[in-house]
Amino acid sequence: MPLQRGKSKDTVSHNVKIETKHGKPHKQAVAIALNQARKSGAKIPKKSEK
Repeated sequence: MPLQRGKSKDTVSHNVKIETKHGKPHKQAVAIALNQARKSGAKIPKKSEK
């Protein structure tokens, strides 16, 4: 099932739930969901390396 498009908090959390349900680790699921939100136009900065 494809991920939902959008940049709202509800859409991102829904996409995380979908990815974790399909067996992805939580951190990877969050990264995928945030990447989808960025593609939809959300202004989410990338994680900075320290």
